[in-house]
Amino acid sequence: MAKKIKTININDQITKGMSQVRKTAKNANEFVYETSEEVVDFSIKRGAEWQEVADKAIKGGLKLAANQQDLMFDTLEIVKKQLTQGGKRFSGLFSKN
Repeated sequence: MAKKIKTININDQITKGMSQVRKTAKNANEFVYETSEEVVDFSIKRGAEWQEVADKAIKGGLKLAANQQDLMFDTLEIVKKQLTQGGKRFSGLFSKN
């Protein structure tokens, strides 16, 4: 009984291999394209959310600064009034001597 030897056509094997390589490369390319679109969309969405947070922080900071400025001017007016009244009392005490 003679064993049959299987002949391999190298050109067919190369063609099949190249076809598989093309298919794999196409699938990898599609995956990268879809993934990069998701990353860009996610980045834009998160960037917009952080922009809103920063906007609120800036507005809140400006409001706080305005309130502190008003408080400072009110305090300065009270101190000026007290110094003026104290100066009048002080000069009144020493002018009678």
